[in-house]
Amino acid sequence: MQAAVNDKRTLYVGGLEESVTEEILRAAFIPFGEIIDVNMPLDTSSQKHRGFAFVQYDEKDDAADAIDNMNGSELFGRVLRVNTAKPDAASRGSHRPVWEAQADKFFEEKTGAEAE
Repeated sequence: MQAAVNDKRTLYVGGLEESVTEEILRAAFIPFGEIIDVNMPLDTSSQKHRGFAFVQYDEKDDAADAIDNMNGSELFGRVLRVNTAKPDAASRGSHRPVWEAQADKFFEEKTGAEAE
């Protein structure tokens, strides 16, 4: 789904009520265009969705229409937040190396000892 995130075809949909299923979400978003995928990440302990999902459209314009029409709308009593999905943290460089000077400072703060 990474390529779709970068070309604005994948939407983040937040504020989902617990009983919303992939089928319900697909039905709510299908009026705006052909949907390629619906992904509702699950909580590992409860095996329930985490209150958000990703909807991937075939066309950018369809995704834009869905944002215009669904952001701020209500589904099962909850107000939806719909916008273009952002790339995940790993692809944005969240695993950057710690530079030596910063590592020494971190070591000193955590241990109280001077780095050699």
